[in-house]
Amino acid sequence: MPIVYNKLFVMMKECGLSTYRIRKENIISQSALTSLKNGKSVTTDTIERLCKSLNCQPGDILEYIPDDEEK
Repeated sequence: MPIVYNKLFVMMKECGLSTYRIRKENIISQSALTSLKNGKSVTTDTIERLCKSLNCQPGDILEYIPDDEEK
């Protein structure tokens, strides 16, 4: 998948937003969190909720990296 969320997990750590807190405060669903961890697609609603919680823009938490055959 050419969209990676590595920046999200770095920002979460820097801001003290744990996966436990995400689940406890129902910021995003467990399935959305699992999708993010596995590099799968998520809805724009999920991205919106994370950006609101982290006070950031989508580009701050995700990155497009083309697959080898797309380069």
